[in-house]
Amino acid sequence: MSKFNKLFKRSFLGLVGVIGSMFFILKYKAKPENQSTHDFHAQTSPYIFANRGGSAVKPENTKLAFDNAVTHNIDGFAVGVNLTKDNEVIIYNNSDLDATTNGSGKVIAHTLSEIKRLDAGYYFEDINGQTPYRKHKDATILTLDELLSYYPNVKLCISLISQQTQQQNEILCQKVNDLIEKHQSHFRILIQSENADLVHYIKKINEKSAYAASTNEMLKGFINYYLGIGDLFTTQANTFLLPIEYKGIKFTAPRFIHWLNTRNIVPGYYGVNNLDLMNDLVYHGAHTLITDRPDLAERFKLTYH
Repeated sequence: MSKFNKLFKRSFLGLVGVIGSMFFILKYKAKPENQSTHDFHAQTSPYIFANRGGSAVKPENTKLAFDNAVTHNIDGFAVGVNLTKDNEVIIYNNSDLDATTNGSGKVIAHTLSEIKRLDAGYYFEDINGQTPYRKHKDATILTLDELLSYYPNVKLCISLISQQTQQQNEILCQKVNDLIEKHQSHFRILIQSENADLVHYIKKINEKSAYAASTNEMLKGFINYYLGIGDLFTTQANTFLLPIEYKGIKFTAPRFIHWLNTRNIVPGYYGVNNLDLMNDLVYHGAHTLITDRPDLAERFKLTYH
């Protein structure tokens, strides 16, 4: 009896292993269900976005930068949004005002009127080391409301910056959504955040806009692809907005871009600041390029076929 039990146990475990392997193979071979193309990405690619308005050539996140980018036939802006002390949403990518203005302290500790009085061109230097935009009338931080009003035909990639408390995060999401609704701009907005909870929260109240994957989700997708089990990766995101490389890992391999396209995950890259890289990425299937040099974007568009 003991011998029979051992044989039965061994056979049972073997059968479980076979069934498990078959289940894995069937799941692996099954075609994943892809997202449909969002209206945000429906126009002819490539899209070229000016990062913070074009931070290499004008003071970032100011009307100076955004006006300049528009003159270079840019498709959109990639910006961060922050919450002020009086719950206004401003275009600003850092938590500290010291980063790009002559102010100091946390954004959340200052009212909008206080922030509006700061010089956002104070630290900007041109290629000659000069500071030509100090005290310029347009070197002020804009609100999201102003940005949506001034540039009604421009697409926006909005990055939600994490706040100090959950309540502030929820207020930021609600305020951003209120402004999107006010301007009826859902389909020209792409939302992303390093904080997955922020995206999860705003998605509950805004199902119309497009969404980008978080860093962790993109890394998970890349690992699945790299291990040859890309079909097992699922996502609700419409796009990957990737760095050129991260911790020594390059994300620009043509096969990886092809895989993203086959999965209907729109491939996008930021930090694209030279013409050769623009050409290579678009040639291999990249859809969105985010650059600090809107002047290069215009040159690329004039020469790309």
